Amino acid sequence: MTEAKKLFIKTYGCQMNVYDSERMAEAMGADGYTLTDVVEDADMVLLNTCHIREKASEKLFSDLGRLRPLKDAKPDLKIGVAGCVAQAEGAEIQRRMPLVDIVVGPQAYHRLPALARAKGPQVDTEFPAEDKFDHLPERKALRGPTAFLTVQEGCDKFCAFCVVPYTRGAEVSRPVDRILRETRDLVSRGVREVTLLGQNVNGYHGLGEGGSWTLGRLIRALGAVEGLERIRYMTSHPNDMDDDLIAAHGDVPQLMPYLHLPVQSGSDRILKAMNRKHTRDDYFRVIDRIRAVRPDILFSSDFIVGFPGESDADFADTLDLVRRVGFGQSYSFKYSARPGTPAAEKAPVPSEVADSRLQQLQALILEQQRAGQEAMVGREVTVLYEKPGRQPGQMVGKSDHLHAVHVNDATGKVGELAQVRVLASSANSLSAVRIS
Repeated sequence: MTEAKKLFIKTYGCQMNVYDSERMAEAMGADGYTLTDVVEDADMVLLNTCHIREKASEKLFSDLGRLRPLKDAKPDLKIGVAGCVAQAEGAEIQRRMPLVDIVVGPQAYHRLPALARAKGPQVDTEFPAEDKFDHLPERKALRGPTAFLTVQEGCDKFCAFCVVPYTRGAEVSRPVDRILRETRDLVSRGVREVTLLGQNVNGYHGLGEGGSWTLGRLIRALGAVEGLERIRYMTSHPNDMDDDLIAAHGDVPQLMPYLHLPVQSGSDRILKAMNRKHTRDDYFRVIDRIRAVRPDILFSSDFIVGFPGESDADFADTLDLVRRVGFGQSYSFKYSARPGTPAAEKAPVPSEVADSRLQQLQALILEQQRAGQEAMVGREVTVLYEKPGRQPGQMVGKSDHLHAVHVNDATGKVGELAQVRVLASSANSLSAVRIS
């Protein structure tokens, strides 16, 4: 009997990449590979890259450099680069790093097994006409009760700072029946919570009964799937929060009271320069409308500071927006240019100024996060257990509002939904005891 080959995957960046890595592992599993956590044991190493974060290419080439001794020791080792950096850099990756055997973009990873079997260097960064999901094997046993589920890819917004339209392509939505089928399969394997993923997920327009469906209609259909207890979605654009999706936050009990809604800046002048196509007041109105149907909802967001041309007054507007909305948590970054994007051609804000603004913004966001967590102390919340805790008799999971919660529960099991009482708040989590 032939011994199974071993595959090591390193995943960078976003939740979409986590999902993509799972699907690539399944595709390679159908071709005789099993996953390993030990890179030295691997017959194939796959780096699934993200182009959103700063210095993404440099980090990739640094990791490839560290793989060189392993490649020298194991000449038959296959090294592949997937994801958005692969899409953006293409054959340049192999030119700079000849040890790379395979370069495959995020829309072509269903072809990975064939690329791995082929002789010589392989590059596939096309945007194929066929749906890659049709060519992937069925999902197999999962590690826990939560799962990511891609429903939409690509983006048509062309924000001035963003590479996604160039690396992921135009917006494409998966058909409703395939999403429902995959969801039912996930639930049959023990999943109780799904997070719907898309670069612009609330722009979903997949084909379903009667024509094109909105994300709100899809969520209502998912809410009828027996055994699915929780639904989340990310990442969204404020302009695509339509009436039906907003209403779903009040109508669908499985839709959790947590929404990641990136705004990027609180300044109308900078929002225009970013090509966001919304104003700060537009954002406030969306927030107010969602809170009207789901008063307990918790918001998170994305912010970029130091965008080219950002003045002190522009940054003050961002701080004002954060104070007015009140976020449970948020992600904030200093602007860094992405080659090929319109903003990359503009003069950056001095680094020391951007650093100072980032520190101020992060301090305010942390203050809001801690205040929000402190407000949970004494309250009863529902927690989905995801794994045992580090301490004996402890379970760890997420609340409806996506807080990490450590629960004293000696009899708890992974996949249970437990009612708990919050006892204390720490830096990034809550402590609780089970009450039912």
